Amino acid sequence: MTVERTLRLIAGFFVLVSVALAVLHSSYWLIFTAFVGLNLFQSGFTNWCPMMWLLKKLGLQCS
Repeated sequence: MTVERTLRLIAGFFVLVSVALAVLHSSYWLIFTAFVGLNLFQSGFTNWCPMMWLLKKLGLQCS
């Protein structure tokens, strides 16, 4: 699996889990959802994402 595909899977998972936690536990979990969204937004402009860096260090292939 590529870094880009893994990144999308992780981001989607984080968003779904944080929304579920916001509904079931506390609305403060939406702050985490916003963090994930902002990180994806800035990576669209800068082409740099901390999770991509981590996934590459873990040995995932780039394409």
